[in-house]
Amino acid sequence: MNPTRRRARAGRWFIAPNLAAVAVFMAFPLAFSLYMSFQKWDLFTPPTFVGAMNYADLLTADPLFGIAVRNTTVFTIGTVVPTVVISLAVAGLLNRAVRGVGLFRAIAFLPLAVSSVVIAVVWQFVFNTDSGLLNIMLGWFGVSPVPWLTEPHWAMASLCLVSVWKSVPFATVILLAAMQGVPESLHEAARIDGAGEVRRFVSITVPMIRGALWFVVVISVINAFQAFDLVYVLTGSSGGPETGTYVLAIMLFQHAFAFLDFGYASALAWVMFAVLLVLTIIQLRLSRRNAVDQ
Repeated sequence: MNPTRRRARAGRWFIAPNLAAVAVFMAFPLAFSLYMSFQKWDLFTPPTFVGAMNYADLLTADPLFGIAVRNTTVFTIGTVVPTVVISLAVAGLLNRAVRGVGLFRAIAFLPLAVSSVVIAVVWQFVFNTDSGLLNIMLGWFGVSPVPWLTEPHWAMASLCLVSVWKSVPFATVILLAAMQGVPESLHEAARIDGAGEVRRFVSITVPMIRGALWFVVVISVINAFQAFDLVYVLTGSSGGPETGTYVLAIMLFQHAFAFLDFGYASALAWVMFAVLLVLTIIQLRLSRRNAVDQ
């Protein structure tokens, strides 16, 4: 056997464990969930083939699906837009060579090291209507207690606030890394031409990190669309007050583990996957078009 074939064979053996893990933990569950989406199965009786009935019922006959789509859309917009704006501002501040910026970076990145469930539990105490820290502080200024988690609109706003607080550090890391790759010569030339710091940030930094910015948008949309742990801990598995935070992930959880309708839950999962795939393709095409124009 010649050396080239020997190296190729050795490489295949090296990646074989990883390929096996992908097949067992990703490919098989995906194929099984797609198969189950055409079945009716309650875990205890044999599955019954129902064709596309699960998808038809979900898209045309389930009123809760419309509520879940609306809430998920509101939550996604309310999370992604502030996350991108705040991350840009924070990354811009952290990119400056000022005294004490290392400590500020450590504080800004702290949420990355904390579990989502722990974050939700802590914020649950902060948002408590009667004895929460936030309402106590508002009381110092004569503001009446706000029903952060017990009124539909406030519950969604609270959920978006916590999600933004959790998402900003990761987005900031990505944008900060991209900003540090922007040539300093461009800023020097703009500074000589009389451009101020804000103008240089908007006209030089942001266009130069457009690829990283689109990546943050795509990842933020996917994370917000699939949000479950924060919603579950903060507002419960019922979808919050008056279904105010009844998002698609909560709907999927209910049908799979409360109603034991795994076929219907699988159909919902594949609808979510299709929507995310379309959104991701659109965002990637827009990013490529902007890159070409640039």
